[in-house]
Amino acid sequence: MKQAVKTDLFASKAPLEWAVTANGHLSTAQIPINAEGKVVEGGIEAQARQTMENFKHTIEAAGLTMADVTQVLIYVTHRDQLPIFNQVYAEYFEAPFPNRAAMIVAGLAREEMLCEIVAYAAMKNQLAS
Repeated sequence: MKQAVKTDLFASKAPLEWAVTANGHLSTAQIPINAEGKVVEGGIEAQARQTMENFKHTIEAAGLTMADVTQVLIYVTHRDQLPIFNQVYAEYFEAPFPNRAAMIVAGLAREEMLCEIVAYAAMKNQLAS
């Protein structure tokens, strides 16, 4: 059965949950918004950090750690942003790292957004149904 993860992130008016769990897995997508729901300013480094902080908060709200993350999909709007995102990303994980893919996209849901992630984690002590 699918359940929403309760977080302290901005409550979006869009029909979405910041994370859901089902069948022993967590699924989440995170963007660079602050507590007021505004995209943070300061370029890719600031946006990557906000995205990763939102992600870490969500993982912890689900009772997990970053070590439980199994896959991350990274989206950036320019190829030269990826090395900067990688530097921030590396601060949040230790080996063995999650499986990962990175995509350069023409744009994201909000024009001012430079990055977004989609990620999956394995729930502890739960059997897949």
